[in-house]
Amino acid sequence: MFTHPTILSLMTQQNPPARRARERILDAAAEVMRRDGLVHATTKQIAREAECSEALLYKHFPDKRDIFLSVLAERSTGLGLPAEMAGTSTVRKNLVELTERSIVFYQENFPMAASIFGSTDLLTSHRNAMQQRGVGPHAVSAAVEQYLLEEAHLGRVDAAAVDAESVARLLTGGALHEAFLATYASESVEDPRRVAQRLVDSVNLGEITD
Repeated sequence: MFTHPTILSLMTQQNPPARRARERILDAAAEVMRRDGLVHATTKQIAREAECSEALLYKHFPDKRDIFLSVLAERSTGLGLPAEMAGTSTVRKNLVELTERSIVFYQENFPMAASIFGSTDLLTSHRNAMQQRGVGPHAVSAAVEQYLLEEAHLGRVDAAAVDAESVARLLTGGALHEAFLATYASESVEDPRRVAQRLVDSVNLGEITD
C-alpha cells in the first residue's frame, strides 16, 4: 500500500503545459481514489474530474496502478528519508516523528487501498503488479527498520537489545490500526503526535545513548 519516494520516482522532465496536466490528473486521482476506493475509481472518471481526455491521461500514466503509485508518492504524507535522520535529534523524537507520519499516511490512503481486499482475484492481480514494480506495503516498516539499523551502527541504539524489525513492525502496525479505527468511525485520528508518542513509549528501545 505504501511506496516510499526513494523507491519510486515517477516525476519526469516535461514542458510546463504537460506538467500542469499531469498535476491536475494526480489531484483528481487522489480525490477520486480516496473517495471511491481504488477498485471503483476509473480512468474515465479521473480524466473527467481532471478536465482532460483519457488519451491525455494515458500519455502520462500507462495504467491505473501507476496513477495509484504516483498518488502515494506525490499526493500523500510520506516518511521522507528516514535513514538520513540517523544521528540527528534523539532516537525517540525521530521515532515519534516517523510514527506520526505513518499514522497520517495510513489515514490518508487506507480508504483508497482497502477496496482491493474485497476480491481474491483483484488482490492477487494488484499484489503481482506491485511486486513487478518492486514496491508494496512492506516499505513503511522497512524504512523505519533501516532507520533503527543506522542508529545502531552509530551506537545510539543498543543493537544487542533492540530487534529493529520487530520495533518497526510494532510502530507501523500500531499506526495502521489507529488509522483503521478512525476510518471505520468516519473520523480522523485525534492528535496523531500524542498517539505516536504513546506507541513509541510502549516499545523496548534498549539503552539509547543519544
